[in-house]
This record gives sequence, structure tokens and C-alpha cells, in this order.
Amino acid sequence: MTKVKKEKTGEEETGATEKSYQELLANINPIANPLASRKLSKKLYKCVKKAAKFKQIRRGVKEVQKFINKGETGIVVFAGDTLPIEVYCHLPIMCEDRNMPYAYVPSKVDLGSSAGSKRPTCVIMIKPHDEYKEAYDECLEEVTSLPKPI
Repeated sequence: MTKVKKEKTGEEETGATEKSYQELLANINPIANPLASRKLSKKLYKCVKKAAKFKQIRRGVKEVQKFINKGETGIVVFAGDTLPIEVYCHLPIMCEDRNMPYAYVPSKVDLGSSAGSKRPTCVIMIKPHDEYKEAYDECLEEVTSLPKPI
């Protein structure tokens, strides 16, 4: 009555559970508009990673909502696969009222991991900082050029 250990395959050891952009698009919710392209999503993830290094991010619905109400500025990044939608459906309206740029990326797991967390995150606000100004300005320009939902 001894337990038999399962051998790990090469895929499990390297963590090859990453999904492609097209696979992630299958799970997005109906309000995920404007959705960032694959290229812009990578740029946003890199910008989030740089901002997290300097503690210049706001993570989570409550924290982001509080600082939007206080008048803090930045780029708001939403995860497009968050369910139920009611968790954060009021935040895009708040961003539009305050003329804050926002975009949706397809995965909350990727958004959380780019912020240096093991937990998935559905909303992150990137605050501007001098250390990563070029990356921030590039993301800001591309996010503001995305078409707004009707």
C-alpha cells in the first residue's frame, strides 16, 4: 500500500501552460472593449512589470476605484476574462468620466504575474514615473488611440 509517484513530463517542469493570444481571446467577456492587440498587450505587461518594480501600480478593484475617485492619473489595465462582469463593470465608466485612458488585456493571470504576484488580478492602474517614462508614454499613446466603445 505505498504511493506511486507520478513522473513529471517535460512540459510540466518548464511550465508550458501558457496559452496563445488566440486561445485567450476565446475567454474574454462581452464588455472587454477596447481590447489591446497582442503587441500592445505585451507592451502593457512590460510597463506593469517596470511600474511594479518602483511600486507605482494600484492593484485590485477597491484600490483602483479609491484612487480614481481621489483624482490620481495613469493608465488603467483591465483583464478581459474576469467573471462575473459586475465585479468591475463600473470602472470603465469612471475612467471615461475622468478622461483616463484604459484598455483590456485578455488574461487576468498574465496581468497578475506581470505585477509580480502569484494571484490573478482583474484591474491595475499604472502611475507615471521618470524611471520608465519612455515605455509609459508609448503605452499611453497607443491606449489613447484605441477606439472607445459606444
